[in-house]
Amino acid sequence: MTLPAASTPELVAAIIFSVAVLHTFSTKFFAHLAHLQPRHAGLWHLLAEVEVVFGFWAFVLVVSLLWMSGQEAAVSYLEARNFGEPMFVFVVMVIAASRPIVSTVIGAIRLIATMIPVSREVTVFFLCLSVVPLLGSFITEPAAMTLAALLLRDGYFRHGLSNRLKYAALGMLFVNVSIGGVMTHFAAPPVLMVASKWQWDALFMFSHFGWKAASAVFFNALVLTWFFRHELAEKGHPQGDGEALRMPLTVASIHLLFLVGVVLFAHHPVVFMGLFLFFLGYTEAYKQHQDRLILREGLLVAFFLSGLVVLGGLQQWWLQAALTDVEPTVLYFLATALTAVTDNAALTYLASLVEGVSPAFKYAVVAGAVTGGGLTIIANAPNPAGAAILKGSFDDESISPLGLFLAALPPTCVAIFAFQALG
Repeated sequence: MTLPAASTPELVAAIIFSVAVLHTFSTKFFAHLAHLQPRHAGLWHLLAEVEVVFGFWAFVLVVSLLWMSGQEAAVSYLEARNFGEPMFVFVVMVIAASRPIVSTVIGAIRLIATMIPVSREVTVFFLCLSVVPLLGSFITEPAAMTLAALLLRDGYFRHGLSNRLKYAALGMLFVNVSIGGVMTHFAAPPVLMVASKWQWDALFMFSHFGWKAASAVFFNALVLTWFFRHELAEKGHPQGDGEALRMPLTVASIHLLFLVGVVLFAHHPVVFMGLFLFFLGYTEAYKQHQDRLILREGLLVAFFLSGLVVLGGLQQWWLQAALTDVEPTVLYFLATALTAVTDNAALTYLASLVEGVSPAFKYAVVAGAVTGGGLTIIANAPNPAGAAILKGSFDDESISPLGLFLAALPPTCVAIFAFQALG
């Protein structure tokens, strides 16, 4: 691979991006420092927040651009970025985590669980890692991630599960959500980036990607659930609070309508932000049916993704060079690996800029991008949402990047088999 000549801002951006990636793998270290040095615990806790990392280094990049190129060039660069995805993830995360939506999903999961002749503790865990991730193809991946993470946190992670099981479940959740959103053309960010230009519709997505992804999702969830079935039966408490689950049908329906409206207008921030403001007013008017909205968690995730947008905008010079003139099978594995260190939607977007590519090229890039979407927190846009909800259940309230990577490897290998060997 021959890299093209890069400008000074592009080289600086690549260096800062590399440092930011290394920082994401060091958050556990900073969390430990907070306990060792209590005088500076606030600073170390800040640097240990995964959601802060890319926003922090994006700020460093902007300051660097101001110094190298001047105010006008730096501001023009920022204004040219598209922050629609971070805004959308924030909105859909807050709505999907509201009590009426969560209660509705829990009710549906309970109903399905009663049809399976296995203990409820084991069955609900299986459904959280299989059915809910596949819902990402319809209600969007961020919403599915939020719902699955909440169900796992309240029903399992808070009740003394072993670290081994928690990391295994987290890695599988990230992988299954990443591949579970490809049954349609409108729900997974990496598919959204190319579907219109490459004229992919829902039928195309299901016939080429969806059934393979669903096979991998169910296989992954079944194997993990079976392997830890005794611990799940002993420590799982998926029933929740019966009183909290009682929800007027009208309230639940209105929340679902808000969620559907936001999903339908996912590409129009003016519309979905307007709906979100109406949603906030509605929750205030009927606060007796609400829990605390996860505004802080949602804003942190949006900050993370916005930082990724700012840093990723100057990585095209080396990413595009890495994707062109590569044999499809090699390209698939290259895309899988690159996804681990850059957002998979950014990867497919850059691939869509390459003209005259073959169908095999298109398949390899998208399949590889979703396959690697669970290996790191930065690999897929919904991952920070899941991490923000679940990290409080881990030691030092921090998720080990290495632990996540190792836990995600087995389900990722299953996804590789599904996309490369099936059909």
